[in-house]
Amino acid sequence: MQLTHEHKELYRTVKTFVEGELNPHIAEWEQAGIFPAHEVMKKMGDLGLLGITKPTQYGGLGLDYSYEVLFAQALGNCNCGSLPMAIGVQTDMATPALARFGSHELRKEYLEPAIRGDMVVSIAVSEAGAGSDVANIKTTARKDGGDYVISGSKMWITNGTQSDWACMLVNTSDGKPHLNKSLIVVPMDAKGIDRKTKLDKLGMRASDTAMIFLDEVRVPQRNLIGQEGMGFTYQMLQFQEERLFGAASGIDGLFNVINETIAYTGQRQAFGQSVLDNQYVHFRLAELRTEVEALKALVYQTTEEYLSGKHSPEHIAMLASMCKLKVGRVSREVTDACLQFWGGQGFMWDNVVTRAYRDTRVVSIGGGADEVMLGIICKMMGILPGKKKFEQMKAARDSRAA
Repeated sequence: MQLTHEHKELYRTVKTFVEGELNPHIAEWEQAGIFPAHEVMKKMGDLGLLGITKPTQYGGLGLDYSYEVLFAQALGNCNCGSLPMAIGVQTDMATPALARFGSHELRKEYLEPAIRGDMVVSIAVSEAGAGSDVANIKTTARKDGGDYVISGSKMWITNGTQSDWACMLVNTSDGKPHLNKSLIVVPMDAKGIDRKTKLDKLGMRASDTAMIFLDEVRVPQRNLIGQEGMGFTYQMLQFQEERLFGAASGIDGLFNVINETIAYTGQRQAFGQSVLDNQYVHFRLAELRTEVEALKALVYQTTEEYLSGKHSPEHIAMLASMCKLKVGRVSREVTDACLQFWGGQGFMWDNVVTRAYRDTRVVSIGGGADEVMLGIICKMMGILPGKKKFEQMKAARDSRAA
């Protein structure tokens, strides 16, 4: 991926914002278990950072996804994982489907203020019994007059106690699981919504994560994103950019963990020399650095192939899944190994390596667990049971396209 002057300036702007506006407050927000989402999003909206790839008609910059990758990478310089994740929900998880498929009126009402930072957004897909298994969600929306009436619950919703609206996946019919779902914009102040339950998490402590209950919540049918019954497909498309964003936002944070560990082990003395002077330690840090560089190369390659338009959706889905799998695995390896080199200090709660150890553990779980990513990769490789059926479906789709 070729980086232009514009890419580098965007990266510099975001990194400067992170270091000046976010990092000085991380300890306070971690302690509070929440960050001021409206304040932070508004500052970012004023800088034009919340709609980098969104249409200019709605206040976005209209740039290609390579700029979003640099944006995500720069966010990784935040001294916790909570803020990059919460911001990524706003930019790359809850708004892509609305930007692509929403009506003009819906985009004016909900996308435009999200890009300005006047509204905070959540993505509401997961449920207590349906995390990675998206097809198994139980929340329903029935039609009544001009409204959808929604009942059910959503779990692990980032920005959930502060968001103004959620992009929510619901069942709008009793049909087949992949054909009965729709994405609907749900205002979070609607009557019948209870989101008071803020979850107590192992990591990502500065991000509010809510459990949401919906009891006969009325939402206008005009809040449907795109076509009814296409929600599963739209959500799978959103997942591709979510997974790329997540992988890109992990890169600089892992580099920083390694650099902090080099600095600490270089001054920490044991048995008459610095810990860093042990061959095992500096060799291991070299291995870890190599792994992060490999992750970065994979993310950049995937972005380049995604933008080229020369590859099938299946190929891009496979690469994005590889990025997601790799960032989770590398994050666990880097943070665990580096924490070990910090010795007893590594077991203390409040340092950058310990926080990274806690925060990055969710990367192998949220947004599709490692096992789900492996299943997608195997399917695209044609080595899962049911390969013949998959190939027949792909051939039929290609035939229709031709």
